[in-house]
Amino acid sequence: MTSGFKHTLMEIMDGSPNHVASRWVELAITIVVLVNCSAVILDSVPEIHAAYKDFFHELEFWSVMFFTTEYIARVWSLGAKFAASEGGSWKGRRQYILSPFGLVDFFATMPYYMHIFFPYLDLRILRVLRLLRILKLSKYNTALQDLFQAVYSERQAFGSAVFLLTIATVVSASLMHFAEGHEQPEFFGTIPHSIYWAIITITSGYGNVEPVTKAGEAIALITGFLGVCMAAIMTGIVASAFSNQVARKKAAFEAQIREIFSDGVVSEEEKETLKRLQAHYRLSDVQVEAMLQRAQNKTVMKG
Repeated sequence: MTSGFKHTLMEIMDGSPNHVASRWVELAITIVVLVNCSAVILDSVPEIHAAYKDFFHELEFWSVMFFTTEYIARVWSLGAKFAASEGGSWKGRRQYILSPFGLVDFFATMPYYMHIFFPYLDLRILRVLRLLRILKLSKYNTALQDLFQAVYSERQAFGSAVFLLTIATVVSASLMHFAEGHEQPEFFGTIPHSIYWAIITITSGYGNVEPVTKAGEAIALITGFLGVCMAAIMTGIVASAFSNQVARKKAAFEAQIREIFSDGVVSEEEKETLKRLQAHYRLSDVQVEAMLQRAQNKTVMKG
């Protein structure tokens, strides 16, 4: 019985579309995170802090209790992820604890306990760590997950783009050092100083220092143009990868539809599963209707 409850809790905490409760858990965590981040921002205003510091302290305490309970529930329930023959309970727990989401969940509660055991820590550092709780929302935002997965799938292309960016930065900085080093030694006296200028120019299109020589102006124009080119390359890679990721999600949803239509009967439970998957994949009603129509047509043709 304990094993069954552990598995159910794992699915609920993991956002499984098979459990309605998972949506309520997701909503509760989202609300608590947003309230906490808003409180941290408002608490940084001296006047508001002086008037409501007791309220903010009480809110932080109960929020930490909430996040701690969530973290413990995840660690405990993920013991049911793998069978004993596959590594035992701690394989799933260790996988979660060391994952990016697990680390975010851990650091969401850590600032409060750090302040208890180390009361002399700079409050500004703790405030920044508390704001990291907003990263918890990435777990429930499929758009962000799609973006991360898309970037990861195109990591080789990104690596090539970063390599080109590094070469452009070093070459531009070196040329600027030789062109402006004697005229503006405080900004271009060394190549490392010039690299800072090159990075600012390539990423923003406009450097933080105006060149005073004709050669420097020409190098600045070329560097700004390189920045535009690099931005176009990066944007193209992200757009292509994101489009491919969305296409993969649609294909996965269509595969689920075909499996449901394979027996020719669609039960109420299967309809509910499709609705949850639609919400999880963030597909529009028009897209789902087109997929359903194609699946029905294929079923009729086979029949």
